[in-house]
Amino acid sequence: MHQLERNKSILHKYIPAGAVETIAQWVYEYDFKLKIKRARATKYGDYRPPFKGLNHQITINHDLNKYAFLNTLVHEIAHLSAWKKHGDTIQSHGKEWKQEYRLLLQPFLHETIFPADVASALKEYLHNPAATVCTDKKLFKTLRKYDENKDGRIFLDELPLQAAFIAEDAHTYLKLKKIRTRFLCTRISTRHQYLFHGTAQVKPVLQQSGVSF
Repeated sequence: MHQLERNKSILHKYIPAGAVETIAQWVYEYDFKLKIKRARATKYGDYRPPFKGLNHQITINHDLNKYAFLNTLVHEIAHLSAWKKHGDTIQSHGKEWKQEYRLLLQPFLHETIFPADVASALKEYLHNPAATVCTDKKLFKTLRKYDENKDGRIFLDELPLQAAFIAEDAHTYLKLKKIRTRFLCTRISTRHQYLFHGTAQVKPVLQQSGVSF
């Protein structure tokens, strides 16, 4: 099987079908190694320029839904494209990267690839794209709507104050109050306090009568 066809076969598992042809061609033309990685809490993907004879490399977390995966992949390809044009003298998410990201994402912004709500949120985000979609509450929450196997999880900012929840670290917390863009919460087992972003995905805990946290 030709490398281009192999690329298409793999990409079909991770991105919308309408984007496969273009992305497979980009992998071939930009000549980079794409690695699918286990879930990482600190990032969804990354780009590494050539080093000591190695090729360009892009990694993407395997557990992203198809729309988040495609957006993250285009984000990283924009880094590669900016590096090829300007080298390593530019800011990581400066104007050169923003320009490449807008240019590369534009052909995908229609409903045959992204759902209408995701396409709309991405168009707004493109006015001033950031290092991560997590900083754009609307886009982040819109993309997360399409996650599979949510296991009853919701966004923390949807939970009422004084409600208990299980966080991603498997500890149970009590939501106390909002402090600017975050929520002050108490870990019930230790009474230590922590700040959580409102877009953190948590599992509500049903508080039974007579049970005190």
